Amino acid sequence: MLIASVSDFRKDIKSYLDKVSRNFETLIINRGKDSGIVVMSLTEYNSLMATNHELSSRANEIRLDSAIEKLKTHKSFEKILTED
Repeated sequence: MLIASVSDFRKDIKSYLDKVSRNFETLIINRGKDSGIVVMSLTEYNSLMATNHELSSRANEIRLDSAIEKLKTHKSFEKILTED
């Protein structure tokens, strides 16, 4: 995680955005006592949104937990998909 003040961010915006984009870093820009902005890559944001959607309902959460448990206990199976 990177932390910068607004003035530091302004001085070197390209470098900060390159680090966020290339290294999947999260940048926090401090804007005062209890205020801040978070900058993250689009890939990281999309991943968080997908996770949020998967856990948005209890039913989805139960299905995901069940799938994880099956993988851990080797009770899953492999299915080969063919393309037509």
